[in-house]
Amino acid sequence: MVISRKQEPPKCDIFINDAKLKQQDKFKYLGTIITSDGRNNNEIAARIAHAKTSFQKMRAVLTNKHISIQTRKRVLQCYIEPILLYGCEAWTISKQMEAKLEATEMWFLRRMLRISWTERKSNETVLIEANSRRSLIKTIRKLQATFLGHVMRREKLEHLITTGKLYGKRGRGKQREKMMDGLKRWLGSGSSTETITAMGHRELWRNMIADASKHGTG
Repeated sequence: MVISRKQEPPKCDIFINDAKLKQQDKFKYLGTIITSDGRNNNEIAARIAHAKTSFQKMRAVLTNKHISIQTRKRVLQCYIEPILLYGCEAWTISKQMEAKLEATEMWFLRRMLRISWTERKSNETVLIEANSRRSLIKTIRKLQATFLGHVMRREKLEHLITTGKLYGKRGRGKQREKMMDGLKRWLGSGSSTETITAMGHRELWRNMIADASKHGTG
């Protein structure tokens, strides 16, 4: 596989014992889909599909009105959310995929409350009925911040990749959002340098994550 921003990735011919390896545009590694464009859209879409399938398998419990909604939300958080959030620590989430994740969060609640789309209830009304608030994106950001702080303090390869610079010209057009961009916005921090410096101080970083978890919007 060749990772590239180009719509048509460069061709790369690799031979082993005169046998040419097939160049792939995506493959699954440790349960995560890796694509040649370097984006996480396919992986996030697959995670959403897996989570919805698992929800349907537990539908008898999750939609049972004889069980309190609080208990059912705990079951959802325990058994379904880990499937959805597997590997999310490394996601770069575009605005489009963020909307899909938030829609998935509401998909769960609407089915748990047995609210049909024909009832035309707003998301705000559903959240009130479920005695809940949007928390999925905030959970992802918290996991990302905790994980990134841990690997950055080790000052190994991950630190070099995150802080290193690539020389050359930037591509034309709008630049892709990086995971650090999303974290900075959530944390309300300044430059990447300030954010990375804060990661080196465990207590300061924990306080920043706690404050963002309490007040951040995702």
